[in-house]
Amino acid sequence: MNLLAAFQFLTILPVKRGFTSEQTGRSAAWFPVVGLVIGAILFGLYYVLNLVLPSSVVNGLLLAVLVILSGGLHLDGLADTIDGLAGHRTPERRLEIMRDSRIGGIGAVGLSLFLIIEYVSLNSLPDKWVPFTLLLAPAISRWAMVSAIISYPYARTEGLGKAFKEAVGRSEIIIASFLTLLLAVILFPMAGPVMMASAWIISSLAALYFKRQIGGLTGDTYGAINEIAFVTVLLAVNVLAFKNWLL
Repeated sequence: MNLLAAFQFLTILPVKRGFTSEQTGRSAAWFPVVGLVIGAILFGLYYVLNLVLPSSVVNGLLLAVLVILSGGLHLDGLADTIDGLAGHRTPERRLEIMRDSRIGGIGAVGLSLFLIIEYVSLNSLPDKWVPFTLLLAPAISRWAMVSAIISYPYARTEGLGKAFKEAVGRSEIIIASFLTLLLAVILFPMAGPVMMASAWIISSLAALYFKRQIGGLTGDTYGAINEIAFVTVLLAVNVLAFKNWLL
């Protein structure tokens, strides 16, 4: 049941509706599984599209599919976070801006830069490592959200993100971490844990910055952390591949 709730929250895939806030919150334990399923869809499309299109076009389409599958949820959070944190404002004003559904100029620029970095990073990978990265990166990035949820206070008194903060405990982070680490070791026996650690370090630094600016985290910053961790994995794979450490 919690797994279905995770799919409902993180994707546009059709699943049963009407989950309680507690079920939605506890579904965080299965976020990496949702990431793996998303990655598996990208994995399959990668091989199909490469039959008829050049790899650079395929990589752009895969990122577009990734955005569509997630309903733009995390990118929306990233844009709102950038808008709220830009400039010199009080924490209260930052939170007010982040609640606004409209995207500002700074948010649009930041969002565009993230997408460019994601595309260039994916397009720069050696072909043999792209499929494995497509499977692992979405899982690690969604695990990073679970880690942030349990590790940092929630900045608002209400909001959808609060359901996760109130429900995520030791069992949820243990399950999510075990599943992610298992996948990382299977796909990249030596380098997988390094990628996971890299994503955790960078996303934790981002979370600390968010906490300093607004007093905690919000649903928007959870989405931003997902995107930050995703980019970190792509960059980590590039570094390891460039140094010939992926064998």
